[in-house]
Amino acid sequence: MSQPDIPFPQSPVLPTMLAETHEIEFSCHKGISCWNACCSNIDISLTPYDVLRMKTRLGMRSTEFLKEYTVPYEFDKDSIAGIKFRPVEGGTSCRFMKPEGCGIYEDRPTACRYYPVALLSMRRQDEYVDRDSYAIVKEDHCKGHEVKRPITIAGYRKEQGLEEYDELARGWRQLVLKKKSSGPTIGKPSLRSRQLFFMACYDIDRFREFVFADSFAKLFELKPEERESFAKDDVALLQFAFRFLRQVLFGEESITLNAEAAQERLVKVQEKRLIEEREAAKKRALEAEQDTGADEGFD
Repeated sequence: MSQPDIPFPQSPVLPTMLAETHEIEFSCHKGISCWNACCSNIDISLTPYDVLRMKTRLGMRSTEFLKEYTVPYEFDKDSIAGIKFRPVEGGTSCRFMKPEGCGIYEDRPTACRYYPVALLSMRRQDEYVDRDSYAIVKEDHCKGHEVKRPITIAGYRKEQGLEEYDELARGWRQLVLKKKSSGPTIGKPSLRSRQLFFMACYDIDRFREFVFADSFAKLFELKPEERESFAKDDVALLQFAFRFLRQVLFGEESITLNAEAAQERLVKVQEKRLIEEREAAKKRALEAEQDTGADEGFD
């Protein structure tokens, strides 16, 4: 087991990376003295599958859920975005916290399910697969660690329903890791790319409208059975969204393009770029002319 650097001196995450066979002792249950303490001061990042589960639970469209219950943040400056749970107005508590516990327990987010375990996904620059390991979160208020209930991390993940959650968010984690590991070789994503990432990952109902638009159908060739599943199956559409983003952001083609439409689009993009370059050149020439005129005024 390796010992990574501690990112923050006061971090509650113990830095030792652990395998899923590692045994912990932990229990969180009603009646324990710290009940609801974690939910009283939240800082919870959400996965796309978390959003899907909760917006369905609440009977909301993803667009409305994002506006009402989340706040965006950037993974890096001018980079792709993540989202966090928005706490109660003017406070730090989870909006679903009730005296008896979580009000959406069956559909609670991944981070809540994992606690007190932290998932550490890593990817080396020369590798094409991500590696999962785990760490333990120990906070002063948490008494769950004092309960003598031995269980392996693998057993805890299964108990908390995390196998499904991790599998259905794996494509998103790989996108994030790929962007982070690519560094300056890929460059900063454009505003359009960042908007596509946000919509495809988190706003699944808007992404469905995007996929079923005439412009998308003209450019991408989807099988009839795929279109049918995307029309009514959020999970299938979410997995397709990850494929779409790998193709758009990193050129990993897995969705067939209509060759003629793709060529038309390329020509339009090139024409637009040429016009922009000409306009920029005119602007620079005008600024240079103005600068020259200003200098002559001092003779």
